[in-house]
Amino acid sequence: MNWITESLPPKIRSFLKKDTPDNLWVKCPDSGQLVFHKDLESNLYVVPGSGYHMQIPPRERLKTLLDNGVFEEIRTPEVQSDPLKFRDIKRYSDRIKEYRARTGNQDSVIIASGKLETMDVTVGVQDFGFQGGTLGMAAGEAIIAGMDRAVKRKTPFIMFTASGGARMQEGMFSLMQMPRTTIAVQRLRAARLPYIVVLTNPTTGGVTASYAMLGDIHIAEPGAVIGFAGARVIEQTIREKLPEGFQRAEYLREHGMVDMVVPRHELRSTLARLCSLFTKKQLAPAAESDHAVQEA
Repeated sequence: MNWITESLPPKIRSFLKKDTPDNLWVKCPDSGQLVFHKDLESNLYVVPGSGYHMQIPPRERLKTLLDNGVFEEIRTPEVQSDPLKFRDIKRYSDRIKEYRARTGNQDSVIIASGKLETMDVTVGVQDFGFQGGTLGMAAGEAIIAGMDRAVKRKTPFIMFTASGGARMQEGMFSLMQMPRTTIAVQRLRAARLPYIVVLTNPTTGGVTASYAMLGDIHIAEPGAVIGFAGARVIEQTIREKLPEGFQRAEYLREHGMVDMVVPRHELRSTLARLCSLFTKKQLAPAAESDHAVQEA
């Protein structure tokens, strides 16, 4: 309680609340710095002072990646939403409805197509905001549909991962998405199409054990946590203290698990060069400069 809630009439209190959004300021998890939300958005959700890479909404990522921010979302196959009729403190089907209402997504993976420096690409983005980006039947079907579309259209496939692993509420149905997505990756490889994985914070569990580590090249965002089991679980199992920065992107690059660590502001140009290299298509200088002018 404070003087506003105690002294002011209800109408004035409600007026003050309308002028003060809840997300006006964002606190950096690394440095504790408070950042104005609009400034964070304009800086691609990277904290200006510390360089900490916050999670970026899937459609915002697609807008910043693809030419002129234009992309087409690909409709993915529908699946049974609650195959096991799972329930803990609430029904799993109710949880799915809540996440769909909160995020505006059908599940944790969005597939889109667009142009990257005039080159056609297919992109998958995992949304950690949808139940921790967990891999279930719907997410598996979306990834497979995206890869199949890339094969049909003969485009590179770029996958942005962010996940806590397999979705326990779907049991074995969730675990089966690991081999199924692995087979889809093999179809990309058989078609001689590039598969580029961008590992974002965090990428863990069954996702790391399947399609997240099967790319032709693996890029990580700075500071991203990448691994299978959590560091605390590993320490308790081996009864040893893990090295400083264990499972962080920079540590994994030094030990050969990640090919490169690329800041978010450089991802677009890096991905464009890689796609050009893999497909043997030359980048269009005009398109690159146009995008730079638009960002400025």
